[in-house]
Amino acid sequence: MNNRFRPKFNIKKGDTVVVITGDDKDVKKPRIVLEVFPDKGRVLVEGVNIVTRHTKPSARDTKGGIVKREGSINISNVMLWDAKSSAPTKVKRSRENGKLVRVAKKSGETIK
Repeated sequence: MNNRFRPKFNIKKGDTVVVITGDDKDVKKPRIVLEVFPDKGRVLVEGVNIVTRHTKPSARDTKGGIVKREGSINISNVMLWDAKSSAPTKVKRSRENGKLVRVAKKSGETIK
């Protein structure tokens, strides 16, 4: 993907988010982002979109069998969780001391 037109996402690995649409929708239950795939516009969220994989026995995994793990979901289906207001919030970017920081629109708190 060309860097010139690459979209910028406000969600990073380790952020607390809520799922706002889909099968695992729960606006009151914050979850942790495990991984972000910016090229595909998807995120891996803890305990969301559980898929089952059938694995064959191999040298690394001698048993094999059915393994349950998280699948990625679209980044537009999650919203950042604001701990101060205990609600999902939108994000704006502002400059503080020459650095871009993420700021929660609901409470005005900076997001680490």
